Amino acid sequence: MEQDLSYIRPRAMGKGELAMLYAPDLKMGSALNRLSHWMRRSPQLMRDLADADYRPQQRLLTIRQVEIIFRYLGQP
Repeated sequence: MEQDLSYIRPRAMGKGELAMLYAPDLKMGSALNRLSHWMRRSPQLMRDLADADYRPQQRLLTIRQVEIIFRYLGQP
């Protein structure tokens, strides 16, 4: 039985790790900037993240926060 490697299970992870999943061709700093830009372009995403206790300066994202990001930005 083959495993579907295109699906990434939401889990707690560092923001840099998540950014690299969305932009593996970039260096981490650039990937983080891109992810932050995408997030800020969606006010509803930012509101939902704030409701999940997200703070822009945090480095570790909770499972719930990752799920919210996946919902708005799609699977990396």
